[in-house]
Amino acid sequence: MRIERRFTKAGQDAYAAIEFRKAVSEIRNPDGSVVFRLDDIDVPAQFSQVAADILAQKYFRKAGVPARLKRVEENDVPSFLWRSVADEEALAGLPEDERYGSETDARQVFTRLAGTWTYWGWKGGYFNSEDDAQAFMDELCYMLATQRVAPNSPQWFNTGLHWAYGIDGPGQGHFYVDPFTGKLTASKSAY
Repeated sequence: MRIERRFTKAGQDAYAAIEFRKAVSEIRNPDGSVVFRLDDIDVPAQFSQVAADILAQKYFRKAGVPARLKRVEENDVPSFLWRSVADEEALAGLPEDERYGSETDARQVFTRLAGTWTYWGWKGGYFNSEDDAQAFMDELCYMLATQRVAPNSPQWFNTGLHWAYGIDGPGQGHFYVDPFTGKLTASKSAY
């Protein structure tokens, strides 16, 4: 595929033209007690409080996100698409309670989704060039952040946990069609 940019510019961060703001998200019981609260999250400035709450309460990964990451080099993948894993050496230098946490920035979620979809597209041979893959990822990040596109709920929850953070887990009954063999295959781990 050839990808034409509509919202982003080559060589510029996909979020450069988008203003972000700090927000707080919380859920309270009828008696006023707090059930959930996440302070100091970053969301696009144009997000309503409801949109910020849905992102924070439902779609931010709540646990297991390494505070320090390192990229995993793959010779057949452009470096901007290399997946990330916990940097155990860097994490060892942090207090134990600061090593893993939650996503707290909407850009983490948008990049996790768009990066994973682009990675899969690259591995499947869909792009004409590395520039097309970069444009695809940048455009998706921008469109997610400006609410021009939105995937279904399971994508927000699960997609990209392995690619972005190295989070792996047992298969959960998910299947995919292998683009190289055409066979229906059971997923063995987190996306």
